[in-house]
Amino acid sequence: MTAAATIKLATKGASDNWQSGNLLRFVNDDIEICVGSLENIDLRAIQQAGRKIEALGVETAQLQGDYWSENAQWAFAQGFTKVGKLENVLFCGAADMVNRLHQKQAVYAWARDLINQTPSQLVPVSLANQAADYLKTLAPDAIRIDTIIGEDLETQGWTGIYNVGKGSVNPPAMLTVDYNPSGDADTPVYAVLVGKGITFDSGGYSIKPSAGMFSMKCDMGGAATAAAALALAIQWGLNKRVKLILCCAENMVSDHAYKLGDILTYKNGTSVEIANTDAEGRLVLADGLIAASEDTPEMIIDAATLTGAAMLATGGEYNALFSMDKSLMANALVLADDVNDPAWPLPLESFHQGKCPSAFADTANSTTQKGGGGGGASNAAGFLARFVEPQGKGWLHIDLSACYHERSNSMWAAGATGSGIATITSLIL
Repeated sequence: MTAAATIKLATKGASDNWQSGNLLRFVNDDIEICVGSLENIDLRAIQQAGRKIEALGVETAQLQGDYWSENAQWAFAQGFTKVGKLENVLFCGAADMVNRLHQKQAVYAWARDLINQTPSQLVPVSLANQAADYLKTLAPDAIRIDTIIGEDLETQGWTGIYNVGKGSVNPPAMLTVDYNPSGDADTPVYAVLVGKGITFDSGGYSIKPSAGMFSMKCDMGGAATAAAALALAIQWGLNKRVKLILCCAENMVSDHAYKLGDILTYKNGTSVEIANTDAEGRLVLADGLIAASEDTPEMIIDAATLTGAAMLATGGEYNALFSMDKSLMANALVLADDVNDPAWPLPLESFHQGKCPSAFADTANSTTQKGGGGGGASNAAGFLARFVEPQGKGWLHIDLSACYHERSNSMWAAGATGSGIATITSLIL
C-alpha cells in the first residue's frame, strides 16, 4: 500500500464495490469510508475505519472532501494514530478548524508519548520537569513553576506523595504550574487541575502479579492528561488563571517503603491507615486536592488512572466521572459528548467517605478486599472527597479507565489514547 493516501467520506450505493467489512472502498489512489448517511455520521465507525486503514500500511492520511466535520476528522485520527504515527493525519476544511485539529493532534501526541515512555525513562522528577518545560514553551511570560522534591515534601507536610514515593531510589516530586495570563498576583484562581503521576506502580508491599504490573508505566496518565488539557486550553485562548498540580512518585518495594498498617496524617488533619499499598493513587491525590483547595477556586478537576473497578464498570470504553456537584457533573457529560470524549457517571455521595473504615484512624485508604470491595471506584472517590470542600462543590474526579490499552482493538492501537484531555480542556475554557 502507498505510504500516503487520500481519505474521503462517501455513502454506499447498491452497485458499489465496498471492501473490508463494508467500511472501505478503493477508488484510484483514494480510499473512501462508507458512512451510511452524511447527515448522521457514525463516529465510532469512522474511528474503526481509521484503524483498518492504518493496518493497510498507510503512513500518512490526508483527509479530503466536503463532509469531514471536526469531530469526524478527530474520530478518524484517534483510530489511525499509533506509536510512531502520532501526528500522521493531515486535516481538511476551514483554516481555523484545520489549525485547531493540528494543535490538538500535537498536544495529544505529546501526552501519549509521555504515557508510553518506559518506567526507566520516566521517573517522578523527569515527569515533573517535562510537563513544566512543555507548558513553559507555550506561555513563557504567563507561567510560574514550583517543584518540591524528595525530603522537602515531608518537611512541608505533603505526606501522601512523600510516603508513597520514599521507597524508590527515584525521589517523589510535587509540581505546581501557575498559569496567570493577567500577570496580576491578585487574580483569583478559576480552576485547579490535579494529576496522578505514579511513574511506575509495583503495588508496593501489596505487590501486583506480573500481568497486573506489565502496563503500570501508564499510571502517570492522569498527570499527562491534566498537563495536556492545560496546554491545549492555552493554545486555544485560555484567559483565566488556572493552576496545575502533579503528584509524582514511584510506588516500589524496599526497606524504606511505606507499609500496611502505617498511619499518615495529612495537612487538613485527616489520618489515614494504610490497608493496601496498591491504593496509592488516592494517597498522592489527597495532597494535590488539599493544595488545590487552598486557592478556593471555582473548580477542581482531578484526573487519575485510579481503579480497576472503573475499568470493569466501563469496559475501558469510557472514562468514569464522579462528583457530588450535580450541575458540574451534568455540564461535564454534555461537554464530553460534544467533543466525542466518551464519559459515564458513577455513584458518589457523602456516605461513600465512610466506606473504608479504620479502627485506628479517621479512615483507611481502602479495604482488605480485592479491588476495594463492592463499589470500589466509588469508595476511592469517597476517600478523595475528604480532601475537598465538604459538599464537593466545584469538584470533579475523573477515573481514566479509557486512558490506555495494553493491546490493540478495533478502535485503538496499543498504548495511550489521550482520552480525557478534550473534556478537561472544554471545562476550563
